[in-house]
Amino acid sequence: MSALLELRGVGISFGGMRAVDDLSLAIEEGHIAALIGPNGAGKTTVFNMITGVCRPTNGEILWQGRNIAGAAPHQIAALGIRRTFQTIRLFPGMSVFDNVRAGCHLRARQRWWQGLLGLPAQRREEAALAERTHEVLRRLDLDGAADEMAVSLPYGLQRRVEMARALVVQPKLVILDEPAAGLNDAESAELSQTIFAIRDSGVTVLLVEHDMNVVMNVTDHIVVINFGRKIAEGNAAAVRDDPAVIEAYLGRDDDEEPVA
Repeated sequence: MSALLELRGVGISFGGMRAVDDLSLAIEEGHIAALIGPNGAGKTTVFNMITGVCRPTNGEILWQGRNIAGAAPHQIAALGIRRTFQTIRLFPGMSVFDNVRAGCHLRARQRWWQGLLGLPAQRREEAALAERTHEVLRRLDLDGAADEMAVSLPYGLQRRVEMARALVVQPKLVILDEPAAGLNDAESAELSQTIFAIRDSGVTVLLVEHDMNVVMNVTDHIVVINFGRKIAEGNAAAVRDDPAVIEAYLGRDDDEEPVA
């Protein structure tokens, strides 16, 4: 396996505060990886640097060996990196199919005026994009809800629609930001199966998540950060039992003696 995405010594400061400091990690192609840590650890900032929302102060972000640190979000998306957000961002008044189909805009090659003229090339492209949309809906078990208004669906299905929209352009890596937020236990279990389905379709997954059941059940590799620095990494068993991780999440009594 080769590293699809690699961060080398990445850091960023905001107004003199070091939000992320000297962070290095590698995401292997075909894996499900997680970036976890307590609230305020810097996880979303890391995602924002990877996707071009924030420019790192220092370090390299390598995508298939190419440094993309500081590239614009649309350039990074065009390379094959897509993301979802903590807050669901579906288009109201549009069906599930149309919400997912809207994610195809990066693949569209025809101009708006060609659509008005109804040219053959434009019709062929529309048919191909529609078929791609149906394919993703089937893969994520949303085909039965294709004609329903997306915002009328249960919360867990709305999350799945947002993931489908990110997948419709066939990215190489999808970044899921708190996909289990607001889900009940049954929906979280369904989410785990959805993440496996995404991986099995050939897409590498990186997620930030507070639901440790989801993290521990689906990931191949976990990176833990606290106060912007990496404190542990490894598989689920290794991370779960790491003293630094336990302390970061649960704290330590002031009178507790450090382990020699």
